[in-house]
Amino acid sequence: MLLSELLTAIEPIEVIGSTEKEIKGLHFDSRKVGQGDLFVAQVGTAVDGHTFIEGCVEKGATAVVLSDRAFMHDAKDVTYILVENTDKALGLLASKWFGEPSKALTLVGVTGTNGKTTIATLLYKLVRALGHKAGLLSTVVNYIEDEAVPATHTTPDAIELNGLLRRMVDAGCEYAFMEVSSHAIAQERIAGLDFDGALFTNLTRDHIDYHKTFDNYRDTKKRLFDGLKKTAFAVTNKDDKNGLVMTQNCKADVKTYSTRSLADYKAQILEEGFEGMMLNINGKEVFVPLVGRFNVSNLLCIYGAALCLGFEELEVLRVLSTLKPVNGRFETIRSPKGWTAIVDYAHTPDAVDNVISTIREILDNGQKTMDKGQKKLITVIGCGGNRDKGKRPMMAQIAKKGSEQLILTSDNPRDEEPADILNDMKAGLTEEELRSTLVIEDRAAAIQTACTLAQAGDVILVAGKGHEDYQIIKGVKHHFDDHEVVRKYAN
Repeated sequence: MLLSELLTAIEPIEVIGSTEKEIKGLHFDSRKVGQGDLFVAQVGTAVDGHTFIEGCVEKGATAVVLSDRAFMHDAKDVTYILVENTDKALGLLASKWFGEPSKALTLVGVTGTNGKTTIATLLYKLVRALGHKAGLLSTVVNYIEDEAVPATHTTPDAIELNGLLRRMVDAGCEYAFMEVSSHAIAQERIAGLDFDGALFTNLTRDHIDYHKTFDNYRDTKKRLFDGLKKTAFAVTNKDDKNGLVMTQNCKADVKTYSTRSLADYKAQILEEGFEGMMLNINGKEVFVPLVGRFNVSNLLCIYGAALCLGFEELEVLRVLSTLKPVNGRFETIRSPKGWTAIVDYAHTPDAVDNVISTIREILDNGQKTMDKGQKKLITVIGCGGNRDKGKRPMMAQIAKKGSEQLILTSDNPRDEEPADILNDMKAGLTEEELRSTLVIEDRAAAIQTACTLAQAGDVILVAGKGHEDYQIIKGVKHHFDDHEVVRKYAN
């Protein structure tokens, strides 16, 4: 593609050099730059891409996008494009480079703290079940129709993201559903994307280590809705105090969902057990193989989005009744010994509270539900390293309050000492609570202990990792799957 054509996607402050040259590749990773490529120098959180400009020019880069004049070098035949924000420029350029694929798709973004993966994944499955080709961009795995593509981030970088959307278009997809993380919005990874719809789940404490304040975190999420066009739709959670904040400046058609108040889409639980729920959704009864009030909200969001997309209500409800839980989201494992294990990705205070409240409700009201005779809850939980430390004592406190037995353990310690993370969690408990809490640093041993302690009718919650099949310890990724460990000791 000619540089002059590529640059129509952005508004440079200044262009120094010729734009009538063929660009062979677009990169922000200096290691991938080759002869005839365009290098975009991003100012990262750890390293500044501007420091790699000279090396990229030596490797044959023919054009450079930058935001700092000081890094312009007197190199023959190199065009420098000065912009205000290289992150945003990369998003816009990536969209143009791949032929603006988001405009050829009905693209729906899902944002919020919890529920993004469930909503995006089940919408993808619902639309395909209704006979349409679709793609998915999620934390667990990306899909181009049936083709699974490994996911490395909740939202990929701008080049990978637009490349995946391009492949969806080429595969004949009509729809694409994607999780939109706060990091992706803040880092302009979604710049240049044409969203036809946006969905808001909820907002609780998360990523404060990155955003510094909750208000920054909230306002970053809101930017997805602020940028919607008039012909788009927005579906927001009225039960969350930030639900209507998200759509305050939204030009799109706004719809609301709620389990507690008047809204466009409403639902209530009629019956609940570990195998599913009987719901009343907008006056119609439907059984769904998902559990928990938080999943009622997720299903309402999916239902509302499907109606906004123009699908027939009864067909939507029919497909909802067939959808299974997403990998690592309230997944049930039954032991022949009579106990039940729940593997869940809950890794924020609110998510832990939601999943424990759901289990508690079924345990404490067993005689009124489809499951009878359940007894105590044993919770195995840890917190990730190099992440928001402030939520660690909160998560331990919530888990202790809702469980008959609490086992604190490792999650992904990353570069931190596991003992330090556990000490942070223990700080949320009283001395009396600590005396009845087990602290087992080795996660496999902690799960084994829970399985050994469990008796018929008990429930084990293994929280924090969900779909992840690894642990990161001292920067090294090791294979580890909660499901595998639970099943090993379930028989």
